[in-house]
Amino acid sequence: MPSKTFVPAFKAHVGEWEYYLCLMSYAQVAREINFAYELGGNKDLGTMIQRGVGTRTAEITEYLLTNPSRFLGSLIVAAWGGHPEYIGLRMDDSVEEQGMLVGVDREFGVLTFDGTHQFFALDGQHRLRAIKDAVKKDPSLGSEDIGVVVVPHFDDDAGRRKTRRLFTNINRNAVKTNVQENIALDEDDGFAILTRRFLDDHSFLSKDGVVQVFSKQGNDGELKLAQRQVSPGQSVWTTISVLYDILRELGFDLDGSMHKVSQRATDEILDESYEILSLRIDDVLDSCGELRNQYSSSPLPKELRAPKGRESDGHPLMRPAVQVAVVKAIRQVVEQQLLTWEEALQRLSKLDWQMSAAPFSAVWQETPEAKARGRMATGKDYTDLLLELLLVHIAPKTKVQIERALKSYKIVKNARYPVSPETLATGLVTQQ
Repeated sequence: MPSKTFVPAFKAHVGEWEYYLCLMSYAQVAREINFAYELGGNKDLGTMIQRGVGTRTAEITEYLLTNPSRFLGSLIVAAWGGHPEYIGLRMDDSVEEQGMLVGVDREFGVLTFDGTHQFFALDGQHRLRAIKDAVKKDPSLGSEDIGVVVVPHFDDDAGRRKTRRLFTNINRNAVKTNVQENIALDEDDGFAILTRRFLDDHSFLSKDGVVQVFSKQGNDGELKLAQRQVSPGQSVWTTISVLYDILRELGFDLDGSMHKVSQRATDEILDESYEILSLRIDDVLDSCGELRNQYSSSPLPKELRAPKGRESDGHPLMRPAVQVAVVKAIRQVVEQQLLTWEEALQRLSKLDWQMSAAPFSAVWQETPEAKARGRMATGKDYTDLLLELLLVHIAPKTKVQIERALKSYKIVKNARYPVSPETLATGLVTQQ
């Protein structure tokens, strides 16, 4: 006869649902809760529930095994065959006379897991898979707890329709944190942590208005984090999203723990990484058209980006698309050991840092009637072209690479590249 497991639970009601709020250990969850496809029955339901269970669970498992700050949200579980066995209880304590427990035991009781019902994950199947895998690898995790919401599932047409509707409502109405919110809040992703530190501590990036963090701040507490674009009327250098990408590119060779978004690096590694990245971002700002000095000395930095009536003379490194392309190019050149960091920055410093000049003309569209005017062309074809051209300006490996880049310019821009292949070939490098 199967053993019984008793789980504390509150019975609750919402809409047409009666459900149960439970507290279960990881060991109980691993033992008692299954996946729909394991239970047989309706194939359509099984397919619906199990979709997406796959490689994503490995990251959650690693998170449970290695992160001391681990925390998982509640699972939503369906009881196959209808209402689970629930026994209501009444709390009795000496303090009841003082009124502390009056009403607290409303609909309080226990659920019985004894094998007569089967339970499957309706929402949280990736977390369930990770819990099962993590407990197998480290049984001590079995004593940890997670909230579980249990709903009844009836295996008939009406029951399946009701369960499917609940599943779609949960997933349709769930709002996940976006990229910008993760950067602002994540305490495990090392580059998110350092992005915030740069906004607080860096001598240039911490200055008011240099990096845009919010694009909207309402009177009632409404906040909207800045994404990637900088509007023409703004004086900011970049946005929080782009700064995060810049730091990731510049931190390509940092300790491996910095690249694990679900496992926080040690404070020592974070400090060391900050110092390295701080030096590197200073090098980029100073080598690329002396951006930091020009920005700090400009009474109106938006004029540095796009001087009124002479937008083509604007500084390319004031444009997020150029910022990302530049650091990607540096990363590739240094990672491939074509040049040292210092050599790559030296070559960058020799470029003509005007928006209409090569190679930045790849992402600039001049206005036909006024060539001093223009606008950014930020489609993927243009940004890919800019990266390709930056590479042949900084460290071309072969003449074929140069010819390919100039051909790409002709195709994308329908114009001849203003720098000759012979000139670019003077910078040819050989891999170390």
